[in-house]
Amino acid sequence: MPGKTSLQAETVSLMSLLEDLQKIVGDGRRVSASPSELYCYTFDASQIEGRPDVVVRPLRTEEVSKILKLAYHQEVPVTTRGAGTGLAGGAVPLKGGIVLDMSTMNRVIDVDVANIQAEVEPGLIRDDFNQAIKPYGFFFPPDPGSSAMCTIGGMIANNASGMRCIKYGTTKAYVLGLEVVLADGTVINTGSRVLKSSAGYDLTRLMTGSEGTLGVITRARIKIAPLPKARWLILTAFSSAEEAGRAVVKVLSSGIIPSACEILDKTTISVLKQCDKKLILPDGDVILFEVDGTVASTEEDAKSIAEVCAPTATSIRRISSQMEMEEIWAARKLIGASISRLQPEKSRVYVGEDVGVPIKSVPEIIKKVQEISDDIGLPAMKFGHVGDGNLHVALFIDVTKKDHWNKLMEAADRIHLAALDLGGTVASEHGIGKARAQYMRRQHGPALDVMRVIKRALDPVGILNPGKLDL
Repeated sequence: MPGKTSLQAETVSLMSLLEDLQKIVGDGRRVSASPSELYCYTFDASQIEGRPDVVVRPLRTEEVSKILKLAYHQEVPVTTRGAGTGLAGGAVPLKGGIVLDMSTMNRVIDVDVANIQAEVEPGLIRDDFNQAIKPYGFFFPPDPGSSAMCTIGGMIANNASGMRCIKYGTTKAYVLGLEVVLADGTVINTGSRVLKSSAGYDLTRLMTGSEGTLGVITRARIKIAPLPKARWLILTAFSSAEEAGRAVVKVLSSGIIPSACEILDKTTISVLKQCDKKLILPDGDVILFEVDGTVASTEEDAKSIAEVCAPTATSIRRISSQMEMEEIWAARKLIGASISRLQPEKSRVYVGEDVGVPIKSVPEIIKKVQEISDDIGLPAMKFGHVGDGNLHVALFIDVTKKDHWNKLMEAADRIHLAALDLGGTVASEHGIGKARAQYMRRQHGPALDVMRVIKRALDPVGILNPGKLDL
């Protein structure tokens, strides 16, 4: 009897894998190798693509453990995925294999107000979590632009942050403990219910930001914060983006810590006004300063920010109307989707979009990005959380033209290198994934070798999210 061809062998192997996975979850609807379904998992919001062989949607930790045990022994790659809102290819299965879709594990398990924390599953949507704890008078502060879609597990995996982290901190500041399934199926628990501990290595922090390369998060214990009594928004406009950046440095140096601090350059302002004619925003390059706290403290901070900005601002307006603030913040979150209004024939490509620098260097990175844009002849919108040094750059091109792609990649490379030259980072909150893996050595030096040692220790076969983080 003739032996199987390699194609036949691959088909038999896939069928066997499907059967084994169906036995584990006990529901054929939660395992799929349908081409139409697999297509939905070939990309995230970046330009990175990779096709899985099978998708599994677990409901319990025990299922995740058995799936990983199976994958470990058969050396099948496993890529963990939440909502797929990532911008660096982190949830894209570059080596095929299994995509572990965690969106079906989406419960709030417990809200423990007495201990100011909650226990949740990784597939829980960030905004849904906040709706669940709002009646208790608490909230989860990290606020990425994709908050209506992104999952808590994805936020932990990428140490996401967003607009309010200058005051409240990034996701890692709120993760008290994790239930994690390791590559071989072993289930471990990191951290505890206490708010602080000095017992042993901080495995919770190790897993936070590891982008699914060290384990699969199946539960998370999250610290929650009390809702502020009041909020004010101070709209400040300046003659240039650099001048706006300098105002941010002055405000922070004066000792005022706003709850949010966003830059919207004049191009961004123009786009937002095209999208919503009723939106009241000043012309020019704008900084949105938000302050929160008690009624008295917010009013005092708003007044102080206005005084600091007055010598260089072209306009200043203080807003206490909750409705108007929500409209402005909603518009801010739609910047990425609204760029096509500027030049409808062009599309935004997410590269070079998430650099960070020391706060003092904010004006300089703004200047360098503009110089790069002018030099290459590629328009760029500048916006982002400059209060913590994070600048988002929106580069957009005609994706049908090769020379546009060449310009785009050159611009992104120069933006990344400019941030590193200023002592910054190529990824403040969007993660490394595959899109920025080439800069890991430049940013971390010999520390990258330590990361690789940790990766080999926890994932000796190399099945967890292979091809990411340059690991």
